[in-house]
Amino acid sequence: MFEKILIANRGEIACRVIQTARRMGIKTVAVYSDADRDARHVALADEAVRIGTPPSRESYLLADRIVAACRQTGAQAVHPGYGFLSENEEFARRVEQEGIVFIGPKHHSIAAMGDKIASKKLAKEARVNTIPGYNDAIATAEEAVSIAKDIGYPVMIKASAGGGGKGLRVAYNDKEAFEGFTSCRNEARNSFGDDRVFIEKFVEEPRHIEIQVLGDAHGNVVYLNERECSIQRRHQKVIEEAPSPFISEATRKAMGEQAVALAKAVQYQSAGTVEFVVGKDQSFYFLEMNTRLQVEHPVTECITGLDLVELMIRVAAGEKLPIAQADVKRNGWAMECRINAEDPFRGFLPSTGRLVRFQPPQPSMWASDTEHLYGVRVDTGVAEGGEIPMYYDSMIAKLIVHGTDRPDAIAKMREALNGFVIRGISSNIPFQAALLAHPQFVAGDFNTGFIAEHYAGGFRAEDVRHDDPDFLAALAAYANRRVLERSAGISGQMRGHEFTIGDEYVVVKLDADGKHQHQPATVREFDARTGSAVVDIGGKSYEICSSWHLGAPRMRGTVDGRSFMAQVERGVAGNPLALRVQHNGTRVDTLVLTPRAAELFALMPFKAPPDMSRFLLSPMPGLLVDIAVQPGQKVQAGERLAVIEAMKMENVLFASADGVVGKVLAAKGESLAVDQPIVEFE
Repeated sequence: MFEKILIANRGEIACRVIQTARRMGIKTVAVYSDADRDARHVALADEAVRIGTPPSRESYLLADRIVAACRQTGAQAVHPGYGFLSENEEFARRVEQEGIVFIGPKHHSIAAMGDKIASKKLAKEARVNTIPGYNDAIATAEEAVSIAKDIGYPVMIKASAGGGGKGLRVAYNDKEAFEGFTSCRNEARNSFGDDRVFIEKFVEEPRHIEIQVLGDAHGNVVYLNERECSIQRRHQKVIEEAPSPFISEATRKAMGEQAVALAKAVQYQSAGTVEFVVGKDQSFYFLEMNTRLQVEHPVTECITGLDLVELMIRVAAGEKLPIAQADVKRNGWAMECRINAEDPFRGFLPSTGRLVRFQPPQPSMWASDTEHLYGVRVDTGVAEGGEIPMYYDSMIAKLIVHGTDRPDAIAKMREALNGFVIRGISSNIPFQAALLAHPQFVAGDFNTGFIAEHYAGGFRAEDVRHDDPDFLAALAAYANRRVLERSAGISGQMRGHEFTIGDEYVVVKLDADGKHQHQPATVREFDARTGSAVVDIGGKSYEICSSWHLGAPRMRGTVDGRSFMAQVERGVAGNPLALRVQHNGTRVDTLVLTPRAAELFALMPFKAPPDMSRFLLSPMPGLLVDIAVQPGQKVQAGERLAVIEAMKMENVLFASADGVVGKVLAAKGESLAVDQPIVEFE
């Protein structure tokens, strides 16, 4: 067994590998760029080596520096994680040539299966069903349009070296095929250093189901059941679960056996994933093989009780697989939500900056611990006070739950999301909460087009349907009563003029447009010792009991005898007295006033925000890589104005209406802040 391994990655996956290595008694080496100098994976490792400047092409993608770090520290093996160089055949070969063990498949397996064009051809030779397409690299955008027409729209344009949703577009017409080819090639070149792109038929209403395989150097290969990954946004997985609520036992067995046959054909060693697109009649087609550990591997670990990272390390050290196919378990139901640094209410644009608060829900399961299951697990590479840089992927954490069945897993996930506190940046938690509450998701009736179908116009606050909106107002009234009790207990008050607390209030729900909603509320039977009270509001009564105190972001307690978890924060929306309540993905900003104060508040003039319609504003923090217009230029609606790069993705900004450019306010190469003006129109 190895004494020391180097993790050629960053973020949560680097932390994940370190946890297993530590349990196995193996020392670890982290590598980092300047942007990650104070990152969590650097602090967790036994040693750390700087390998370059923040852009990944100048640090995490430099094989020479990673090999040099291995020599410098005496690391005997390299775990590549996922992304970066994890599926790079040259890197695997180079590591092997240096006498360092690559904790992953051999370079010849990566060459055969990691390259999506080569894997399609090999799968065809092995008589595996493949989707119609053009499996050779395409030279120009014009050629891409011609090929797309021959195959028939819609088509999927995909980078050969792609992964994680990068370098992938679906085109429904010639214009989308032309632009999609160009964007895919640019993203692939920047993220993977390989700009080859191919095209295949896009199967409509498909489900994305993948089989986890595991092979050793002795010819043994097993499959560890499947993962359902159909909840995707722009081909980026959002929620993954195991098992799938869709496929039958017969389909599971057929897919698993086909995945094993494919792995054996390329002498596959290590963990890998064979991805299939599955039709509604349970017909399935090979998509690609990911020759690495997947982001969603924890859900498989939960239902099988296996540590996949440990098995990868043991296989790389030459050990035989400790299990046969008959030993593979499938216990309970596991689910994973990817917590991303992005703003769902602004088109999911990246959100970078400092994590002012980062308090995940209390875990009861941990990575590399296969004994404590049926609970909550958080895999992350960040900590409170840390910085989310713009150079890397937007995923900051993975929230994993393990339940006895699917309804139990959904309930646990909703409760865990309620307790996940993130401040300073935006996150996709409200969107995750909305998905988990959607009737079709709950019923297991969805495909890869689910998000595009139900959130075609983007995600808005009103898309989150809380099953009891009055409960949020009741929590605000209750929290206000707790705050007032604290104020009433302050010493030194003038005798006869002590602060007195009434029972009658008005909960004012604050709206951005000034149309505030007023709800009368009564808070009675308050007991400061137990934290219990009865709130009457909206014709209902809520008996709330909690030990919450001002300043604590989470409010845990019971309502009418049932447990709940919510988030309550004071001093928001530009008002030090405002209370923000968040529960099940819904957020309300409120003022809780006495009836007389509410009357006076209604008379206050509303200050409308400034009109910024004449400006093109940066929708996110990022790098302005292109500005396509000049002062005096006439532009039409839909015309390309600028391109911003953030978190490895190109974001093209288009004109929303016809107009004439007055001034260009930002220069190419400039780092932009959110809402920074780029162009002013006349």
